[in-house]
Amino acid sequence: MNRETFLAELRNGLSGLPQGDIEERLAFYGEMIDDRMEEGLSEEEAVSEIGSIGEIVAQTVEEIPLTKIVKETMTPKRTLRAWEIILIVLGFPLWFPLLAAAAAVVLALYVVIWALVVALWAVDVSLFAGAAGSVAAAAAQAIRGDALPGLAMIGAGLLCAGLAMFLLCACLAASKGAVRLTRAMARGIKRMFIRKERAE
Repeated sequence: MNRETFLAELRNGLSGLPQGDIEERLAFYGEMIDDRMEEGLSEEEAVSEIGSIGEIVAQTVEEIPLTKIVKETMTPKRTLRAWEIILIVLGFPLWFPLLAAAAAVVLALYVVIWALVVALWAVDVSLFAGAAGSVAAAAAQAIRGDALPGLAMIGAGLLCAGLAMFLLCACLAASKGAVRLTRAMARGIKRMFIRKERAE
């Protein structure tokens, strides 16, 4: 693939994003290709070293803030006609509650995911605290001369510590999964707006 084809396909892949960001990316990758060609690579080799257009587009979408994409998508490309404004105003009682409900569902899902992660961490911390408390109670029993209750407390402490270590792995995995899911949700929301722009 030559430089012009690569940049044309990249422009097509980035369509729907803010125009300033598209031009910035095209200039960046055009300069990168030129630099590699100056180092002695052929045009095709320089383009192939950059990577796939799909990866570049995905990385660009992830880096651009959602507010910037929404602003670009929602800004009218032309002045609205009077009948369009009237339809928007008259349709407000219908489209606004639907939009608010969709936003509330996404927000509720996000809050529930993180609430579960926080609850897991709270249980884990409680188990660690229970283990420490059992060891302290066992020491107090030993000082009073009650060996049997002290052994029971040590056993309870070891059980809490074991459960806490096991749950720690689950907490770390749940946290990483929640972060990945949050990023995927953000990418999906951005792509909804980008697709809407391309469809117009």
